[in-house]
Amino acid sequence: MASVKSYGATGEVTGSCHILEIDEKTIMIDCGMFQGLEEEMNKKAFGFNPKEIDYLFVTHAHLDHVGRIPRLVKEGFSGKIYATSATMDLAEIILHDSAKIMSEDFQTRYRKVLRKGKTKLSKPMYDALDVEKTFEVIEWINPEYDVYYELAEGISFRYRNAGHILGSAFIEISYMEEGTSHTIVFSGDIGNDNKLILPALAECSKAETLYVETTYANREHQSIELTVEEFKTTIVETLNADGNVLIPSFAVERTQELLCILREMYHSGELPKCKVFLDSPMATKATEVYRNYPDELSKKCQKNIEEDGTVFNFDSLFYTETPEASKGINETKSRAIIIAGSGMCNGGRIVHHFKHRIWESKNALIFVGYQAEGTLGREILNGAEWINVFGEDIIVKASVHTINGFSAHADQKGILEWMASMKNLKKVFLIHGEKEAQEVFQEVLHEKMSLDAHIVKYGEQIEL
Repeated sequence: MASVKSYGATGEVTGSCHILEIDEKTIMIDCGMFQGLEEEMNKKAFGFNPKEIDYLFVTHAHLDHVGRIPRLVKEGFSGKIYATSATMDLAEIILHDSAKIMSEDFQTRYRKVLRKGKTKLSKPMYDALDVEKTFEVIEWINPEYDVYYELAEGISFRYRNAGHILGSAFIEISYMEEGTSHTIVFSGDIGNDNKLILPALAECSKAETLYVETTYANREHQSIELTVEEFKTTIVETLNADGNVLIPSFAVERTQELLCILREMYHSGELPKCKVFLDSPMATKATEVYRNYPDELSKKCQKNIEEDGTVFNFDSLFYTETPEASKGINETKSRAIIIAGSGMCNGGRIVHHFKHRIWESKNALIFVGYQAEGTLGREILNGAEWINVFGEDIIVKASVHTINGFSAHADQKGILEWMASMKNLKKVFLIHGEKEAQEVFQEVLHEKMSLDAHIVKYGEQIEL
């Protein structure tokens, strides 16, 4: 008998973690970090024994899908990790950055505790050494897309291109039970098919049971054409008024999409005279990983390579990797586009740029990605007139723009179209979404596909 027990992305978007048991084999799908309002969940015990996990399947490299892997290893996991080669490369960058941020945060909090005459403070979930062990001690296996692999007797799987970020996959796992073959699919995060950077999401024709993400399952994105036009208009109008553009951006996928658009604007003459700063060491490293996998990029990106040998670069683009180079951006008083992390503004260099520029009405702040509850980004989106940056209250006078069509997640229509191709789909379980989105999608599935979907709860064990 097969069963699945979930320990994250249950009524929330982050913390993806699901354990599939088939016969005597235990397979974990993702081990992600909780973010936003659920961040405290990272301090809780796993709820299972990491030593009992035989295999870890990773769908993609976003922190909410890989962020707790070093902790898993630290607490005894010694099995094999399956992830595409690109996912492994990106995960190594993202996890090292995560360890660095946690270490810096710990040092800051520890100094404050000492000044209060105390010494006790919980240590970070893991450090750089734990990340190194994750890649040096544990065996990482890199399956290719669309190839069937035998995991154990009676259990096989294949990775399919999810079109979400570079290396992302949904995973089909097939197993035998009483002489009958069954297939369960874990969607991971499925893409928006905008084709700016990646090819489209692969079709899934074989799924009896589906665990599906629901991040935007209660809405539809505007078209990519309108999205790009809105982005370009905001950029041009702000620069022509001698303003600056601040873009909190996720290091993986979103940043590369923006660079692709800005490069196109530069070469077509649409981009006013300006300087474009990619002020994120992690995004710079991630961009290099994208360059290393040209065959997995869109036709548009491959055309860029044919034209001048680069995917994203253009003359007005500057990579500011060091703290000194980042501070040097302040010398550019106008006509700057600053792309910096973190994507939800809960840390990183973007917060420093808020301190220097968000209080000026000539500037524009463009949100191009999801802002989780409890983050500074969501606070600004909700209309905050003042924000607190490094202990200082700063007024928000920059114009705030939300451009949702860039989302790397499929919307309701996209998820439905993907599910429509699945033959013999019987059981649907909703994960990786806020409760409101899941309840809406639950009704839509019943009305349009006659499917009674179940919203998965934390710690719930479901017999398949």
